[in-house]
Amino acid sequence: MRLIKKIDIYLLRNFLGLFLATFFIAIFILLMQFMWMHVNDLVGKGIGIGVLAEFFIYAAASVVPLALPLAILLSSLISFGNLAEKFELTAMKAAGISLFRILRPLTFFVMMLSVGAFFFSNNVLPKSQTKLWALIFSLRQKSPELQIPVGEFYDEISGYQIYVRDKTPKGELLNIMIYDYSMGFENAKVMVADTGRLAASADKRYLTLDLINGESFENLNKKQQKATGTTKSIPYRRETFSHKRIIIDFATDFNRYDESILEDQHVSKNVVQLTHSIDSVRGVSRERCQEQSAQMINERYFGRDTRRATVVLPTDITPEERKHYNVDSLWASLSVAQHRQALSIAEERAQNYRDQVEYNAILLDDADRYIRKHEIELYRKFTLAFACLVFFFIGAPLGAIIRKGGLGAPVVISVILFIIYYIIDNTGYKMAREAIWPCWTGMWLSSFVLLPVGIFLTYKAATDSPLFNPEAWKVKMDKLKLKVKTIYENQYNRRSVG
Repeated sequence: MRLIKKIDIYLLRNFLGLFLATFFIAIFILLMQFMWMHVNDLVGKGIGIGVLAEFFIYAAASVVPLALPLAILLSSLISFGNLAEKFELTAMKAAGISLFRILRPLTFFVMMLSVGAFFFSNNVLPKSQTKLWALIFSLRQKSPELQIPVGEFYDEISGYQIYVRDKTPKGELLNIMIYDYSMGFENAKVMVADTGRLAASADKRYLTLDLINGESFENLNKKQQKATGTTKSIPYRRETFSHKRIIIDFATDFNRYDESILEDQHVSKNVVQLTHSIDSVRGVSRERCQEQSAQMINERYFGRDTRRATVVLPTDITPEERKHYNVDSLWASLSVAQHRQALSIAEERAQNYRDQVEYNAILLDDADRYIRKHEIELYRKFTLAFACLVFFFIGAPLGAIIRKGGLGAPVVISVILFIIYYIIDNTGYKMAREAIWPCWTGMWLSSFVLLPVGIFLTYKAATDSPLFNPEAWKVKMDKLKLKVKTIYENQYNRRSVG
């Protein structure tokens, strides 16, 4: 007896074609959304085709965790909607094949996809994320392509505003006005010239701007006024020139960001590395917490700071004698001036202790934030694989219930369900990131919410329940109204008899 029957091959063939189509469509849509977020890092930088292709590849890999569950949900919904709409699902059930038997080959396939999704997020995604963010940081550091417009101010050169009224066919700039505030707004310079020529240096690290027939105005600070050698106050300096060359720091070459700097980030680690980092930092944080607690108790708790003198107790007593002093009686024996002095010292010490506690909390909070980021990334690798299974057991029975195939109702339902999943997942992520919930609760929240929905829909589809049949709901509502009316009439009759 063959383990794989013709019906299994038929179901797998229909599902696989839809899955591949929806997967690449989801990748394309999410990739466009990702590009729109980083459009400022790409446009106007003069990036080559090779760098852009590299960016697309790494970005496509980064959106797989969102595209894969969406593709499984949509493909399973369309696939079983088509089977139900063409009465093929009804024929299978009439032949004695249960829904769970129909789901079996696709369940095994989705389980294999879930395992593959885990290995992808554990092995491929960290490397692609490291390369992607290194490339994004490199693009952000690259200066924009130099294209000075005509008739408007150009501010892409840091510290300069350049206005050009016209250009010649040879590229010469005419009627130039330059605001130079590279040394600060208080030391701003204003330059005007009839003609200018702009060129990049051979190493592409500097720009040379040659100005012909112009003037410059510069505010002078006190140091520059002293450098003139006169005793008179000179508020500004005016210069007339026939030729002036300005060298501007403007790196136009594309320099790669060092990927080793991102090695300690949570997005660049697999499960083993994340677990090791969490355990290491948690151990260091625990030791630091114990050291800080011991220091506060031994040296500062209730005024046990032996490095400071006190007006309450004599300084020449032993620690054993210190224990027998009564605070109330000592306070009553002090004068008004000593009361004020003691209160002032106590307030000062309390403020010092508070500052110390807040500083210790900041040190511990950095370690806790580091641990939370790593724990979130660790649970994310498992929730991706589990979400694939959950969405399959939502999409397949839902398609069998609604009996609608194609790209109409299934697409709308899939988008609505995925938006709900994304909102719940993002809410749990923020709760875990802000330490409002434990990390495992926040990251598994979406799966815990949608898993009962999948179980409920699978049960309804297996029992052929008319879940979305308006006539069935109308019959149930009529029965409910009749029952409520009967209960009301019985209560009314009892009151009348009484």
